[in-house]
Amino acid sequence: MNGKNADETPSAAGEAERFNQTRASQALALLEDYTELIDDLIREHGEARITDIAQRLGVTHPTATKAISRLKREGLAVSRPYRGVFLTEKGMQMAARARERHRTVVDLLIAVGVPPDAAEIDAEGMEHFVSDVTLAAFQEFLAGKP
Repeated sequence: MNGKNADETPSAAGEAERFNQTRASQALALLEDYTELIDDLIREHGEARITDIAQRLGVTHPTATKAISRLKREGLAVSRPYRGVFLTEKGMQMAARARERHRTVVDLLIAVGVPPDAAEIDAEGMEHFVSDVTLAAFQEFLAGKP
């Protein structure tokens, strides 16, 4: 056959589940990036305008508008006519979790010798895909626990 035992071949169901988890993580990553940015803009300017969101994320205004609509459907944000976008309590919690995950990944990367600028860039992608188990291990490592 292909040189593998039947026991070594991943099951189709197991492989499909891993791909499904990856796609779900990618969808969640988008929501987390938007909630974190909206929270940052609100802290800086008192509100988050779609124009500012699009500019900061490097996307078009329609792309940002579509993402904000999704945030609203998910109960993470609200918008007001002639005002900006604001996070719900659920959205603020998501932003805080995303920020904490980001900080943990950055701190770990720096602890293993990655330069701070590279750690910030790399963590932006990694933070969304690290499992809670792995994140807890990172935190224990950073706290000096074996």
